[in-house]
Amino acid sequence: MSITVEAVKAALAQVIDPNTGKDLVTGRAVKNLKAEAGVVAFDVELGYPAKSQIELIRSAAQAAVQGLPGVTSVAANVYFKIVAHSVQRGLKLKSNVKNIIAVASGKGGVGKSTTAVNLALALAAEGAQVGILDADIYGPSQPMMMGISARPETLDGKTMEPLENHGLQVSSIGFMIDPDEPMVWRGPIVTQALQQLLDQTNWRDLDYLIVDMPPGTGDVQLTLSQKVPVTGAVIVTTPQDIALLDARKGLKMFEKVGIPILGIVENMSTHICSNCGHAEAIFGAGGGEKMCADFGVDFLGALPLTMAIREQADSGRPTVVAEPDGQIAEIYKNIARKVAVKVAEKAKDMTSKFPSIVIQND
Repeated sequence: MSITVEAVKAALAQVIDPNTGKDLVTGRAVKNLKAEAGVVAFDVELGYPAKSQIELIRSAAQAAVQGLPGVTSVAANVYFKIVAHSVQRGLKLKSNVKNIIAVASGKGGVGKSTTAVNLALALAAEGAQVGILDADIYGPSQPMMMGISARPETLDGKTMEPLENHGLQVSSIGFMIDPDEPMVWRGPIVTQALQQLLDQTNWRDLDYLIVDMPPGTGDVQLTLSQKVPVTGAVIVTTPQDIALLDARKGLKMFEKVGIPILGIVENMSTHICSNCGHAEAIFGAGGGEKMCADFGVDFLGALPLTMAIREQADSGRPTVVAEPDGQIAEIYKNIARKVAVKVAEKAKDMTSKFPSIVIQND
């Protein structure tokens, strides 16, 4: 009995990608399918970084096809390919950065920077090329969190090289100023400095650039949202009502400038006592999920209030690199995968398909 391509497709249509919730056929992941004389070969292309997921998806796809009558061997090649996706109307993506993800909060003190750095590290752990831009000019914390104290170099006198640690490319105003020096700058200068950090850093072929946004919804945040080509935003909040009030304002700001919300992360959701293990919702419970229901956006995950997250970030080895196999790192990795899947489901950026028109005077 000879096996047909249609029969293989029908079998693969029963295999669900656990990260997208779609089957491999509906999700258009199956490529180069061949079935001849009992030998079946196909590729599965994932649109998000999935180093830890490849073997799981390959096994499921192979098992589904192997059980078909007439199949003698199955070769399944599973890989991921990250492409550029659309940004706000009127803005063009940078040539060396495929997707820019803003991590924002309506107010300070909710753990936005810690979430941003662990999100970036989790995407890198899954095999993506990732950079992080510390856009918090008044309180740059990424140099400390990333364990970097060097000064950036310039090779041409006009641009600077990103600094690196833990597999991430990093740019921050904190690399260029004294840690104790306050930034006494007005809004327009801050905006200009941020634009320079983004445009004049030689990012090297990034799949994702995570932008650790300044807290709040003022002039700086609005200008950034209008001038930086952002693929999507992640909102960080705590469950307490006052934080949620400000997080709602942040969400509305992104909606106004046409930046899609990829989801909400609830930080410090429960405190687990290091002595007895008792869990207590110090800042309230369920606030992040309720906000998601109110605005029709995805709840990406909740992180506990633990001393380890703070200690690891302060020591320059955030949780995802300090305890890569730990429970909290797993939460960050699940959040990162959800964010990457949301980006992959967006419309692709087609501007790169059009040639640049250059007018020359003879």
